[in-house]
Amino acid sequence: MKADFSERRAKMVDGQIRTVDVTNAALLEALLTVPREAFIGTANPDLAYIDEDLRIADGPDGARYLMEPGPLARLIQLANVGPQDNVLDVGAATGYASALLSKLARSVVALESDSALAAQAAEILAAQGCDNVTVVTGPLREGHSANAPYDAIVFGGSVEEVPQALLDQLAENGRLVAVEGHGNAGIARLFLKTTGVATGRRAFNAAIKPLPGFERIRVFEF
Repeated sequence: MKADFSERRAKMVDGQIRTVDVTNAALLEALLTVPREAFIGTANPDLAYIDEDLRIADGPDGARYLMEPGPLARLIQLANVGPQDNVLDVGAATGYASALLSKLARSVVALESDSALAAQAAEILAAQGCDNVTVVTGPLREGHSANAPYDAIVFGGSVEEVPQALLDQLAENGRLVAVEGHGNAGIARLFLKTTGVATGRRAFNAAIKPLPGFERIRVFEF
């Protein structure tokens, strides 16, 4: 019997998304229409809508995950993406968050460091008709300055710290959302850029899987 994924999407929205105070109507509609099961790589399609991070690839830098629906929706809502916005999705993996963002924004740059995942993302996003998404390959912590500045920047996993290079790519009044810290110590932060300076504030606790390449640079003290 073929799975009814549209029914599973509806249950995900009702049971995992609305229950964590995600109320943005355009985002809820995107979550109901974008087929999460198309973005899960080699994982079992029956697991596409579970309420936990889903392992979708084993890349050269370690395992990569599709973020749990609830925290992902909260982060995107926190970014307050609008129809005129240019958005950077850092650590796009197979492109699910980019697909959601494509329904909210004017344009999306999907940045991925793993070339195999980037190729998958480009193929899947094209098949889904996400014509306003451009997939690029490069180091995640460097961002993608060629298309900057961005009105919003979203991270596809947790980081130890947000690099200054990415804050520099925010437009005036731009928003960057990221989970800093790993495991139960993770805290979602919203960075706002005003008068050329980005300052962050705590938004909510979030335990999600890390993105590779964002380890804090250790400084030796004598």
